[in-house]
Amino acid sequence: MHAVVRFFGAFLAAAMLAPASGMQKVISQYGETIIVPCNNGDNKPSDLIFTKWKYTKDDGSSGDLLVKQAQKDDAKVSATDGYKDRINITDNSSLLITKATLGDQRVFTCMVVSINNLDEYPVEVEVRKRPSAPEIKNKASQLENDKLTPLGECVTADANPPAEIIWLKNNKTLLNDNKTVIITPNIATDPVTGLSSTKSSLQYTAGKQDMTSQFACLVRHVTGPDQVTAPVAFSIHYPTEKVSLQVVPASTVKEGDNVTLKCQADGNPPPTSLNFHIKGKKVAVTGSGVYTLSGVTRADSGEYKCSLPDNDKIEATATVTVTYLDLSLIPSGRVLKKYGESLEVKVEKNSSSEPTVTWTKNNSKLEKQPDFSKLTYGHAGMYVCEMSVAGIKRSASFHLVVEGIPVITRLTKQQSTDGKNKVLICEAEGSPQPNVQWSVNGTNSESSYVNGKATYRLTVVPTMNLTVTCQVANNLGLDSKTINVSSLIDDRRKEKQDLPEDEDKAKLIVGVVVGLLVAAAVVGIIYWLYMKRRQGSWKTGEKEMGTSEESKKLEENSHRPDV
Repeated sequence: MHAVVRFFGAFLAAAMLAPASGMQKVISQYGETIIVPCNNGDNKPSDLIFTKWKYTKDDGSSGDLLVKQAQKDDAKVSATDGYKDRINITDNSSLLITKATLGDQRVFTCMVVSINNLDEYPVEVEVRKRPSAPEIKNKASQLENDKLTPLGECVTADANPPAEIIWLKNNKTLLNDNKTVIITPNIATDPVTGLSSTKSSLQYTAGKQDMTSQFACLVRHVTGPDQVTAPVAFSIHYPTEKVSLQVVPASTVKEGDNVTLKCQADGNPPPTSLNFHIKGKKVAVTGSGVYTLSGVTRADSGEYKCSLPDNDKIEATATVTVTYLDLSLIPSGRVLKKYGESLEVKVEKNSSSEPTVTWTKNNSKLEKQPDFSKLTYGHAGMYVCEMSVAGIKRSASFHLVVEGIPVITRLTKQQSTDGKNKVLICEAEGSPQPNVQWSVNGTNSESSYVNGKATYRLTVVPTMNLTVTCQVANNLGLDSKTINVSSLIDDRRKEKQDLPEDEDKAKLIVGVVVGLLVAAAVVGIIYWLYMKRRQGSWKTGEKEMGTSEESKKLEENSHRPDV
């Protein structure tokens, strides 16, 4: 009985008291399930009797939703209005409201009743709705230069709270100045859903610079992120004030190229025809504003113009420079010269600018034009002169052949590494490559020929002394030289004859060394015997120098001649 009294006393006290702290707020999305917490889940005292949810109606009165007894699993729904089939309660006493609408934006209160206390936890619910993607409607077909013109309307629908619309030009915000830019916003609310639709109208004063401008509208809402329309461009109408003339290609124009002249007017719409001034003649071109010069030559270099058909004062000029390069090389083809002669090389050129010149010999780059004042066999080869200027390359070449009677420059001999053979080496110069003829036969014959220099090797096994001739010849003449070659037998005999003299010298050196050693040993023995004899004759109490008789004997011995 006392517990019941305490309960109702606490109930009346809680009902009369206002919340002491800030009210909790829950934000939910339109059409989704609203989760309204009861004291953040901390709402089950040990003496809990029941939990009750109620809400504040539109007229400010309180309405019951449901009650859940502490000892029961199911809650009893007491709501009879639109919440009857949309509410439920979780294990932690949170209120669930399905299919959220703007009508759910109100205060819901969780009442926790226990034996010793009664607590209420009000929660304010806000329902948000993300707006639809923006769209630009009623777009202008064109804009007039320096004239305020309706550009279009940006529309977004079904938002809560209302969305904000921002106009963009080239990704930068357009600001309303009520002169050149006028932006008029409008917000409408749906009477059934309560959702808002926003519309923004833009009037804009365009200039010629807006031919490349991109317009878009952006919708900003608390649900984020921003939504932006695709950019839109508008045609700006204005009269032609100037023309421009473009040369294609804009870089290097070479003889034989096709050159296109493009004349463009800055008016919109552009003029239907234009005049081209080609070498003093006026040519009218309709539609494209393009004139082509086919297969240009150096004579086509010069100034070109285009102008409006009704006003020659509005004109543009451009210069066409045709690049050219002529190359002539004397001599050319195959050039045959004699050894020691000179060769004059003439390079003639005609070009639009100073060309770059390179020389190569047998595909190897030379530092400068070669000097042929006195020809050698090393000068022979393929020469190429290449010139280049602004995209043009020209080349000319000649093949130089240097001929001469062969001359032997050196004839030498050497013994093979194993000592069993002799190698004869005959070196010569000449062109065409000379043939070699030896006066003896050999076991191995080798030859090489580089830049007019020939080397011939012949391996022989001479059994007797020989006089060998090396002869070289080509179709211009011949040359020969001889060399004496001793036999291998004579070489070995000479080696043996030289050997005794060397042995005697060695023996003499050994004898002298041995004699010195023997003499040193004899002196050492005599000295040892002398010292031994002195030690044996000394007695205790005698002087250190010995007796007078011993001293005489030692002195006599020291004066005796050596045997």
